[in-house]
Amino acid sequence: MPSSDLKPVYLVAGSDRPKVERAVERLRSHFDPEAVERLQASEADGDAVVAACNALGLFGSGSRLVLVEGVDRWKAADVKAIGDYIGSPTPDTVLALVGGEMKKDAPLAKACAKAGDALIYDTGRRNLATWVAEQFQRAGARAEPEACRVLVELVGSDLVDLASEVTKLATWAGGDEITEVDVEALVAPRAETPPWTLTDAWGRRDVGAVLAACERTLASGDKTPSALAFSFAAHVGLVRACAEFSAAGVSTTEAAKRLRKNEYPVRKAFAQAEVFTEAELDSAVVRFAAVDLAVKGGSRLPDDLEIERALVEVTQPASGPTRQARAGRR
Repeated sequence: MPSSDLKPVYLVAGSDRPKVERAVERLRSHFDPEAVERLQASEADGDAVVAACNALGLFGSGSRLVLVEGVDRWKAADVKAIGDYIGSPTPDTVLALVGGEMKKDAPLAKACAKAGDALIYDTGRRNLATWVAEQFQRAGARAEPEACRVLVELVGSDLVDLASEVTKLATWAGGDEITEVDVEALVAPRAETPPWTLTDAWGRRDVGAVLAACERTLASGDKTPSALAFSFAAHVGLVRACAEFSAAGVSTTEAAKRLRKNEYPVRKAFAQAEVFTEAELDSAVVRFAAVDLAVKGGSRLPDDLEIERALVEVTQPASGPTRQARAGRR
């Protein structure tokens, strides 16, 4: 049986999906599983939900929960129907409306707050590393701040995906502190970031891996040839800038601040800058400027062939020593 303290209506919404799901689970825990009716707002409009609430109240079989998901997509007429129902709700029936991002002053939120409770859980996209750290604490795990930042870099901004990775890492760690190295080793990159598989292979001067990564990226449709050429050129430009910072004694942390980028990709760029000479990096920037022109109609060759030829040229080891080798002789 549900607690007598429960209100007739709850709105649980926001961009922090894991927190929304926990709140819904707490609400569901007050009811027997058989006393919960789940509806989808895409299939049940406001009038249908009201009818479900009223029908449940007619049986006199105890308290019930009507749980409706996806209400952030409802139209004004649906919100009005719920607003009218809230004014005189069915006894022994709790209505829970669940949605995604929603403003606290939205009509549905205001109506639910007046008659029951509106729980809006949001998280700032700029504070995702802090959010990840909180999830590790909730899971009873310890993680370095840099580990949290790297996890965001690898996974992206999907909170459900991040929460899933936190759970996996916390279980794997078994109470030990989770480090940046652990995250890099255990989490597969999949965020909307520069194509690390390609650029990492380039940084190793692995021509075969570079071509394979290029082929997979183009075949998947994730990037057009023009977009791939642009993103690779941008990465080379980043490495060139980091080579200059390194030569000037600027730290990766300071360089990231000046470049207004996250520290993780900047650290990678610093490492790759040690593999190539300044002349090679300059040549790669120029070469991919030419590729950009070629894939925009400046060449009769297929776009993928233009990119692959350029990648081979800028990846193959140079005949001269790298910056790292030259530094070792000084």
